Amino acid sequence: MRISAAAVLGGSLVLGLAAPVAHAAPAAPAVCTDVFGVAGKYGEFVLGDDVHSPDAEGAVAVGGNADFRRGFSVGNELSESEVAALPGRAALVVRGDLLSGDAATVVMKGDAVVGGAVRGRPVELHAGTFRKQADLIDFEGEFAKLRAYSAALAEEPATKGTTVTANGPVLTLTGDDTTRNVFSVTAARLEAAKEVYLKVPAGATTVVNVSGTDYDMAKAGTTGFLLSGGGPYVLDDKLQSAADGAVRAKLLWNFPEARTVTKSSKAAWPGSVLAPRAHLELGTAAPVNGSVWVASLHGSGGAETHHFPFSGCLPETGVTPPAPQEPSATPTGTPPAETTPASTPSATTSSPATPSADAPSPTGAPGTPAPDGSATPVAEGDLASTGSSGMVPLAVGAAAVLAGGTGLVLAARRRANRN
Repeated sequence: MRISAAAVLGGSLVLGLAAPVAHAAPAAPAVCTDVFGVAGKYGEFVLGDDVHSPDAEGAVAVGGNADFRRGFSVGNELSESEVAALPGRAALVVRGDLLSGDAATVVMKGDAVVGGAVRGRPVELHAGTFRKQADLIDFEGEFAKLRAYSAALAEEPATKGTTVTANGPVLTLTGDDTTRNVFSVTAARLEAAKEVYLKVPAGATTVVNVSGTDYDMAKAGTTGFLLSGGGPYVLDDKLQSAADGAVRAKLLWNFPEARTVTKSSKAAWPGSVLAPRAHLELGTAAPVNGSVWVASLHGSGGAETHHFPFSGCLPETGVTPPAPQEPSATPTGTPPAETTPASTPSATTSSPATPSADAPSPTGAPGTPAPDGSATPVAEGDLASTGSSGMVPLAVGAAAVLAGGTGLVLAARRRANRN
């Protein structure tokens, strides 16, 4: 009996299709530690007094007295899940007195909790309740953790490949690490810039460690922060930001030593501000597009805090985190609160000359000399993504085809001999 090649191939294909295919187990997702705990749930987290108007889009927690006598609105941009995650669902927490006078203090979402007296008009609530309670949040405990973490974070070395370059009134920070970029800069150098450019891969966490006891953005009259996630620079504001807000959402400004931080009223400030020892002067115009964790706060007019919570992945520094978590590597100990940050590395890059033709041009800042927008391309993926991952199942299938085909041929020959 003669067996055709087609029959052998057909049988082999059947056997090959039936052969099991090996698949690599998916990689475990990266774990991002919540280093801010309770404080991270609030857009304004203040140890002492908070004197502010007209609104904060996120939740507000004040360890001292709150002076809202010019009118104040809280929590309009909170989601239901964010409200549910707040301690006691409280979008407004004031441990001391709340001074409202003749103006309205309105909590748009969530509850209001006040430990002291409400001096003036009662709090208006749209979707929550009011109660008296002074111990909902342990402000001293939370700020002890914030100060320790801020000091430890300042000891993180600048990421390899990052540059801090001054070109006249323009300061440019550039990093190409796709996971995290840590910059070190002095307060004097940062406050001398009329414009600040930041370019990092979209989705990467960015930490700007600022050394010094005082930072005054208004000194040079900073007019804008321009961000890039790999594309054109975009002048940050509430309704526009680089990479659809991906850079801003993971940007943290850390001021471990600062006692005063002053924002220019001419510039929206993208990212979150960690200055746990400092008084934050927001000015009378332009918002912070992120969260603030400060010792005290004052602001009015357009100097609001917009609800863009920090979502970056920060390093574990040995500081005990605020929230309980699964056991990890043995900590190295909590650094003292007065730890002095390591000396700020000086920039070694020269001032950029005229920008190249292919450099991204900033939007919203006509006539401004833009920094060199070029960046070293970052390879994406690994060998598996090039198609080599498919070689294992193909090899298994090929072996099954050969084995199956050989078996059919031998069987055919035995039957032919018997005949």
